[in-house]
Amino acid sequence: MLELQSVYKTFNAGTVNEKRALNGVSLTLNDGDFVTVIGGNGAGKSTLLNAVAGVWPVDSGSISIGGVDVTRLPEHKRAPYIGRVFQDPMMGTAATMQIEENLALAARRGKPRTLRPGITRAERERYQELLKTLELGLEDRLTTKVGLLSGGQRQALTLLMATLNRPKLLLLDEHTAALDPKTAAKVLETTEKIVQRDHLTTLMITHNMRDAIAHGNRLIMMYEGRIALDISGEAKQKLTVEDLLEQFTKVSGSDEADDKMLLS
Repeated sequence: MLELQSVYKTFNAGTVNEKRALNGVSLTLNDGDFVTVIGGNGAGKSTLLNAVAGVWPVDSGSISIGGVDVTRLPEHKRAPYIGRVFQDPMMGTAATMQIEENLALAARRGKPRTLRPGITRAERERYQELLKTLELGLEDRLTTKVGLLSGGQRQALTLLMATLNRPKLLLLDEHTAALDPKTAAKVLETTEKIVQRDHLTTLMITHNMRDAIAHGNRLIMMYEGRIALDISGEAKQKLTVEDLLEQFTKVSGSDEADDKMLLS
């Protein structure tokens, strides 16, 4: 469902600020894989997601989604293949629009615009049923402006919008990092439910090692722009935070794990 072959990306090439963010990354995700990605600051995690989403072009290598080579496609042309949830709860929704209007926009993403009426009764009923699965009481607030919701409610709504049309690939960029622990746990629970229900191929960045271990069928650790560790199956199920810290020490050659790695 996702294939990267020898992907390189360097920022500010030829200057004193040159930074190789991706260093020959090759990665394959099969249909239905739920992969968590961890690593210290500057490891290349967000660059990896942005490269897949087409936020900026890669220097070399290739990227395919669902068998389609998207390496040279701009971000808006990759949109039909991808659902994405950002770290900032404010980025995935239109604050001045109603909940049902946000959902309607998501449902029409990538489709031709017409002059037909805005939201039909059947659509409204569908949105209510979907919102019920969040268990946040939003199904009774369809006409509430999204800007009035809490950060957790907005992030849960963004997750629903990102998966409304069952994308080939779901990208989660530290989507619970800005939430309090209780709300983050609820959003992660909802994430797991939606991913399993719709059998979505998912790539989730997190700084929380316990979350990385608890969710998904595969875990990747990045270091200096490359994949330093790739664990799946029974080996992942047996993982502990201590195991990951030990692996990080081996990979980095340092006894001091990055502060962000210790936030768990």
